Amino acid sequence: MCLLTLVVSLPSLRPPSCPGSSQGCDPRASKFQIGIFYTALYVLAVGTGGTKPNISTMGADQFDDFDPAERAQKLSFFNWWMFSIFFGTLFANAFLVYIQDNVGWTIGYGLPTVGLMISLLVFLAGTPFYRHKLPSGSPFAKIARVLVACSRKWWVPVPSNPKELHEELEVCPTAGKYRIDRTPYLSFLDKAAVKNGPSTRWTLCSVTEVEETKQMIRMLPILVATFIPSTMLAQVNTLFVKQGITMERSMGPHFKIPPASLAAFITLSMLICVVIYDRFFVRTIRRYTKNPRGISLLQRMGVGLILHIIIMVVASVTERKRLQIAHENGIFDSRKGITPLSIFALLPQFILMGMADAFLEVGKLEFFYDQAPESMKSLGTSYSTSSLGIGNFLSSFLLTVVASATGRGGHKSWILDNLNESHLDYYYAFFAVLNVFNFLFFLVVNRNYVYRKEVFASAEMELQEEDCRKIDS
Repeated sequence: MCLLTLVVSLPSLRPPSCPGSSQGCDPRASKFQIGIFYTALYVLAVGTGGTKPNISTMGADQFDDFDPAERAQKLSFFNWWMFSIFFGTLFANAFLVYIQDNVGWTIGYGLPTVGLMISLLVFLAGTPFYRHKLPSGSPFAKIARVLVACSRKWWVPVPSNPKELHEELEVCPTAGKYRIDRTPYLSFLDKAAVKNGPSTRWTLCSVTEVEETKQMIRMLPILVATFIPSTMLAQVNTLFVKQGITMERSMGPHFKIPPASLAAFITLSMLICVVIYDRFFVRTIRRYTKNPRGISLLQRMGVGLILHIIIMVVASVTERKRLQIAHENGIFDSRKGITPLSIFALLPQFILMGMADAFLEVGKLEFFYDQAPESMKSLGTSYSTSSLGIGNFLSSFLLTVVASATGRGGHKSWILDNLNESHLDYYYAFFAVLNVFNFLFFLVVNRNYVYRKEVFASAEMELQEEDCRKIDS
């Protein structure tokens, strides 16, 4: 963020403004300026990749699974975690966007940079008071050892008695280690725990290590089902905003709504939905479902997927209406004329996106944390953030492919620089169909998914704690 702030502040790091009267002025950025700008973006991406999966995991780890009260509070943690995240997003969309458009990019980038510095100081000040889990080794190394050991013994039969498989000595959960009993799923991986001659860490794994690997693999189809909705999120800051630029944005004689600020309605919608979901919906529905969460995590994600289908249908209908009004008024170039349709016509798709986030994004984050093994929580949470990154790349890929495919044979492409000559309505309809197929895939995956068992029931916790005290003594 410091580097980005410098890029938009120092004349030597940004392209010249080139006023209309300037002669021979090249408004394009130099290769050096572009290089610095992209370096800042990629450093920001690396920093985000290091913080997002770990901060939410660390926050959830502050709750003691052996304390019934804290265990119950943990069920609401991710709702309020996402609430705080989106509260910051609301500040960005409603305030920072306006500052950047009307005051200047230096202050617009400088304010969040200062905010990050303050956050870092708060984080460091709180470090002595956090609950820290002991490092348990790289999850990638554990998974790799299981796969290598399994491949080396692919011909070895798995014994019918699970007790004949290799397992480490009993350990106490209070020491940060959890034993997982064998499950019948992905049984071919059990070969890694078969005792067969001389053994090393790369030829013999414990049943717990095998089960941890199984759990991470079982979540992969769910991860794949989140790619398409993540692609829909990428439209918010791209095509949705581009639509807004072509529409009437005036509110009074001296104020125009920045198109990017409409994303604030996503945030507001999401914040309201999270509160309603956590304080009213869960408390009401769990009386009938007997599920402490109200509905299961996958059911919550499923509701979000249905909302994504509705969003793209609404977006397609709205864009068709915008094109109709533009053509009726003889506006064929969106870059030169403003369609006499209020930008607030886009509100339904933004509000619905916020509702979808309250179900899908929160449910996705909690699901991957909850279903990951105890020693791989950060890796599980990174599944959630990785799907967002893949969704952005997939959005660019689909845009390129669809634009190229629909522009062949002398036909006009669905996606052009001039939106009034484009067919975003068709493109959004394509996304709606894509979401339908993705939802059907999710239903199949959901039907075959088996939730991991809770590590300990309350009574078992007390007994194991007593056993640990005896071992310690």
